[in-house]
Amino acid sequence: MPVKKRGSLAIVLHSHMPYVEGFGTWPFGEEWLWEAVATVYLPLLDVLRDKPVTLGLTPVLCDQLETLSGEAGDRFTTFLREIRGVIHDEDARGLEQTGEPGLAAEVRRAAHDYTRADETFTALNGDLIGAFRDLGVALWTSAATHAVLPLLATEPGRQLQITAGVSSHERRFGGWGGGFWLPECAYEPGLERELAEAGALCFCVDQTNARGLGSLDHLEPVATEAGPVALPIDWQTVELIWGPNGYPGDGTYRDYHGRTIHDLKPWNNAGGSYDHKAALVLARQHAAQFVDHVARRLDAHAAERGKPGLVTCALDTELIGHWWYEGPHFLNEVLDLCEQGGVELVRLPEALDSHEPVQRELEPSTWGRDKDLSTWDSPKVADLAFSVRAAELHTLAAAARHGAAGPALERAARELLAAQASDWAFIATFDLAGDYPRQRVEGHLSELQAALEALADSKPAPEPALRNLAPQLDLAPLVAP
Repeated sequence: MPVKKRGSLAIVLHSHMPYVEGFGTWPFGEEWLWEAVATVYLPLLDVLRDKPVTLGLTPVLCDQLETLSGEAGDRFTTFLREIRGVIHDEDARGLEQTGEPGLAAEVRRAAHDYTRADETFTALNGDLIGAFRDLGVALWTSAATHAVLPLLATEPGRQLQITAGVSSHERRFGGWGGGFWLPECAYEPGLERELAEAGALCFCVDQTNARGLGSLDHLEPVATEAGPVALPIDWQTVELIWGPNGYPGDGTYRDYHGRTIHDLKPWNNAGGSYDHKAALVLARQHAAQFVDHVARRLDAHAAERGKPGLVTCALDTELIGHWWYEGPHFLNEVLDLCEQGGVELVRLPEALDSHEPVQRELEPSTWGRDKDLSTWDSPKVADLAFSVRAAELHTLAAAARHGAAGPALERAARELLAAQASDWAFIATFDLAGDYPRQRVEGHLSELQAALEALADSKPAPEPALRNLAPQLDLAPLVAP
């Protein structure tokens, strides 16, 4: 069967970091961002350049990347040269002294990852936004700070998140193709109306529970009455990478959890010394398996439905290089195999020109645990959910009382946006960072309250720690009559 009749593969990489620039260092602060820049975003530039893939960049990530052309960039290069470089050398010498020359050699090899990141960053003059703008891929945006939109308390609150995300993307990238990433793929019926008002053409949904794992329904875009097209994620394909038995867990790959005294990773998942060359060979084999799987899914859809299907494989970008060290090599091999004729690759929403959406009801869902909202709204994180919703209501009430927007209301709105980020409840649910997420939410809500008090007393707003969050924020959704 000709490839074009078989169907297409859309690879969607969702890139996101909460606002951590300037909010502490090791182990939970801005070094998360520095590590992601060094091991994910910079290495992927060469992998993705001029490829038919879809790259989502959340506005809050771009807010932080934008600061790298200034003082934050100096801190990043210091991190590369004076922290990562030094600790690799220290741990390599320690391993050699304890009779582990193989592990020491691997640590010294891995140190070059940060040297290459430094060279690439310097060549770009710190302009990652410009590098993404010129990458030649389809760029998507998202809500301003990656809030779980169905959990927001009000329609103006959702509109603020959506419109701020769209406008910041258009400012930075000179336009927008209409692709919108729903944070955490959190969908409820009716949300597409607000997306349509903002100009969205398509968004991803996870309908695994509604249609069943492996259903060919997941290979068919779904029309919504409001206009934007829903693109079901094919979880059977995604779980080859992200599932409990996914590729990254193979014993040959580098172990993310086994670490030296300075958190370096010279072991493989099987407990032995990590062999980088062997891991790259395995990544090529897994890439071939992946492309073959997609081809079989598309062939099955064509045979049963009599039309080409669309496999949408969505992944967190940070998985590729950070959590799964060999991920960039795997992705590069997948892209090469597809270009050689294995499967047609398509960008979104361009693929909609050749894939007619079907009429079908969409169910409320997320791509989180159990495919529901429990990760962000459960007894374990109820304090966060309720306090952030209350803050949204208080901010709207203050806007209604005091009328036109001004610096104090802008300050309050930015602190609200920061507190609404989905990351804090996610991190707290899975106990990933101690008290850090609650400290961040409490801090933003405290600053929000101070800004609202300044608004009420007609006093100047205090200086924000959020140096570049939504720098051109339009408060129209909060103050509209």
